[in-house]
Order: sequence, then structure tokens, then C-alpha cells
Amino acid sequence: MNTSTLTDVGSVEVRERDRPVPADNELLVQVGACGVCMTDYHMYHGSFAAETPLVLGHESAGTVAEVGEDVTGYETGDRVAINPTIPCNACTYCKRGETHLCENNTSIGGAADSVIDGAFAEYVRVPQTNVEAIGDMSFERAALAEPLACCLHGLDQVDCDPGDSVAIIGAGPIGLLLLQVFRSVGAAPVIVSELDETRREIASELGADAVIDPEDTDDPVTAIQTAAGGPVDVGVEAIGLVPTIEQANAVTAKGGSTLIFGVPDQDDTLEISPFDVFFDEVGYQGSYSLTTEDFERAVILLENGRIEADPLITDRISLEDLPTAFDRMENGDGLKHVVIPDSK
Repeated sequence: MNTSTLTDVGSVEVRERDRPVPADNELLVQVGACGVCMTDYHMYHGSFAAETPLVLGHESAGTVAEVGEDVTGYETGDRVAINPTIPCNACTYCKRGETHLCENNTSIGGAADSVIDGAFAEYVRVPQTNVEAIGDMSFERAALAEPLACCLHGLDQVDCDPGDSVAIIGAGPIGLLLLQVFRSVGAAPVIVSELDETRREIASELGADAVIDPEDTDDPVTAIQTAAGGPVDVGVEAIGLVPTIEQANAVTAKGGSTLIFGVPDQDDTLEISPFDVFFDEVGYQGSYSLTTEDFERAVILLENGRIEADPLITDRISLEDLPTAFDRMENGDGLKHVVIPDSK
């Protein structure tokens, strides 16, 4: 089979490998689509360490091509979405349902202490516990289940009731999914701040109550709060930069929550005032990865049309074109790039 393999920092090669053989409790899935994520981008550039050679790709869906001897409930030909996080199901975190914090997590093509080959390939091995049936849903749409599940997890990290106001800083693929997730629970108004005009237009089409161009104002914080009718209950940072994290916190009201969703550089530091945290009761809340439950809910929402996916998919590329996607991401060009392994 063909794979797009990370061979070193900044180097990806299309390589031929033997087709994997599933273990007794595993499925072999023929990959129909795999989204390119900022995690892949960071691993490609070395800001997330990865042992090479390694096949990346963790936002995927496809067709079951082979089943292990002990697999029940799935058979050849079934169409599935793949949850890339493999928990141990034995540690304290797993026992209380926090599988994303598992002490022994393994990731299929993503960032973790233990990483196995992912889905930028024609086939990938997956434990039967890590798939969800998708029926007739397109593979491209189903590949968004993983990032959507991460957004659902982020929603669970903050107290957001119907009528609570939300500001989202950044309208990339994740910001646009977060916009839809917060709207789905009745958040209002939802304000989106984004530099790119096309992304602002998509945010408006997806239901943002107001969109802000931070370069079109002397004070983005004031502009966001004016559009929201005051400080917001939840300030969300979906980029991963210290200045925008500070901005998200600055727009958050007393008693509210600032959600750090974008992935900051591992060496970044943030200066905060402990007194302000104490006196204003504004909490910083992180959101990392997804739980098994989050993934199941994401597939259900996509299956039932609650999430608009098509506007987020910018282009479909082959395994050979993966470096081009990374170049486009570096320049902020487009939204979700999707690898179709059997395309030429």
C-alpha cells in the first residue's frame, strides 16, 4: 500500500509499505478520507516531537476491509469513522471516563507519548472500540468527527447555558466548528473575530451574530464587547497564540470562563494577575483532545445534519500533495484540507 510518511522534520515522502494485518481485536480500514490538522502541521515542523519514520493522519473515515478473529459487530464493507485516541481503560482517568487524560494513551497518527501509524495511507489498523458506524455519510464529512468531538469536549469544559454570550477568537476550521457547537446549545450572541475576510463571511453564513475584523479597529476588545452588548460569558481562543489568549480573557465578564482551545507553543508563557482571577472569578480553562463519548456524539451530530461540514472543506488532495497542504496552512490559505488516499 502507499503511505505519506513523515521521514524527518519538514520531510514527507510517499512510500510503499506492506498492508497491515489486523490483530484479533482490530479492524483493517481502507481509508476514504483523512483531514489535515494543525497537529499534523506541528509534527511536520518539529514543534511536536515525533519519532520517524511515521505515518501521520488522525481525522479519518473509511471502509472496513478486514476484521480480526475476535471482532464482533463489524464486518467487511462497513463504513466507519475512526477515533484516533486509544485509552488503556485501566488507569484512574479512564475509569472515571476521562479517556483523553489516560496515563497510557496511544494515538493513531496524532500527538501522544505513544504514536502508531495513522491514516495518511491507503489502509490503517484500528481497535474495534475506536470506530463508529457512519451509514451512508460521506467519508469527507465523517472525517470531521474527530475535530468536532474535540470542540464538543471544549464546550463541556465551560459553563455555557442558553442565552450566554460567547466570543470566539479565530475562525479557522476549529473556530467555525466551535461556532456551530456553541450555537447548538443556545449561546447568544456569538461573536467571531477573524482577520481573513473569507473566513468572516463563512462565520456569518454559519450563524455568527456578529463578525469582527481585528485590523479594522483600534481596540478589538472594545469592538467585540460592543457587538456582544458587554463582556461575554465565555471567551474562546481558537488560534494558539499568547496575545489572542490575552484578548479572549480581556473580553470575558466577571464570573465567566476563558477557554484556551488553540494549541500554544510548548515554550510559551502567559502572565496573569492572581488578584484578578481571585477578585473577578474569571477562570482559565484548557481543552485537550476528546473522550470516547465526545466522539460518539460528534458522529451522531454529523449523521443528523446538525453541523455544516461542506463550507469547511477547502480542497481534496492526494497522498503526494500533503506537503502542499502544510505550505497552504502556513500561509493561512484555505480551511480544511482533506487527503483522499486513492486519488491521483
